[in-house]
Amino acid sequence: MIADRVAGRTALVTGGGSGLGRAIALALAREGAEVVVCGRGSTRVDAVVAEIEAAGGRARGEPVDVRSPDEVTALAARLSEVEVSILVNNAGVGGPVADLVDIEPDDWDEVFAANVRGVYLMCRAFLPAMTSRSAGDVINLASVTGKRPLAGRTPYAASKMAVLGLTATLAWEVGPHGVAVNSLSPGPVDGPRMTRNFTLDAERTGRTYAEAEEAFVSRAALRRLLTDDEVAQAVISMLHMPGLAGADIDLSAGMIAR
Repeated sequence: MIADRVAGRTALVTGGGSGLGRAIALALAREGAEVVVCGRGSTRVDAVVAEIEAAGGRARGEPVDVRSPDEVTALAARLSEVEVSILVNNAGVGGPVADLVDIEPDDWDEVFAANVRGVYLMCRAFLPAMTSRSAGDVINLASVTGKRPLAGRTPYAASKMAVLGLTATLAWEVGPHGVAVNSLSPGPVDGPRMTRNFTLDAERTGRTYAEAEEAFVSRAALRRLLTDDEVAQAVISMLHMPGLAGADIDLSAGMIAR
């Protein structure tokens, strides 16, 4: 049965306490996976775990800052007896909305630490067990940002393009060992992050909030933002495609169309 691609497995989701991470964790639990919900804020992580358990699912919460080698290593040690066979690297930050010449090096580095270093550290910690079992799935959250120009978002765009390169190369490294590595590139997702981005873009350009939002949404064929649940369902769909490896899936409401 197709559900067996997820049911009965253990999935780890970073940045699982809110937004996309929460939606992905809930979707995996509904499909029958036991979910390890990871994040920096224990209150929000615990709330997602409680939500999953209230619906009859299985979950546990684990604190981790994916930017920290020590914390990631400690997380892997705590889960050494758990067969994590699905890793969803969702944790990340949006970074500054500004022209490149106005971005401070520390702000640039912060984006890469969360969006790229975090993916590297989590893969480094959890891939060895997957390759030793000759089975596993890794899905890295990238973005359509960078594939299509977006002024004022150079560190974010560059970091997400780095995730695409990491994914493609890593797929070739671990594919022969039975582990599938892929990336998912959502377009703009309705929620607090896009509200923040539209607000900052309006301030930067002198447009109104509505004008900043329309300028962005008009770039998509469907003329709308995505939802958290649509992205979560895409993750599930990717797991139901056993031949998928080294691929990047555009989920952009038509922002990237060929």
